[in-house]
Amino acid sequence: MSGYLTTHVLDTAKGVPAAGLRIVLFDLNGDAPRQIADCVTNEDGRTDGPILPAERFAVGVYELVFHAGDYLRASGQAGDAPLFLDAVPIRFGISDGAAHYHVPLLLSPFGYSTYRGS
Repeated sequence: MSGYLTTHVLDTAKGVPAAGLRIVLFDLNGDAPRQIADCVTNEDGRTDGPILPAERFAVGVYELVFHAGDYLRASGQAGDAPLFLDAVPIRFGISDGAAHYHVPLLLSPFGYSTYRGS
């Protein structure tokens, strides 16, 4: 069985899923970063499918870039420019090619956290 990567975003300031937030995934396992996925969260704050499905899943180093600034502007939470948070990069490693990796983002206008979920 092959692994796969999922993510979701929760707006902790409003207490709701962060719908409409763009997420870009980069593969960092070569000479230069390579974009391998570009998606937007749905009404549940999740992508419609795995951001890195089983057929493309591989051990290595990756980076998710959450376009938080665009979401915060659209949701009326941006505040004054420049934004405290704009693009939020999360660099992580995948060491088990058969596991499910879940990398969520808990977001507010002035902070965020992440963890390896299930």
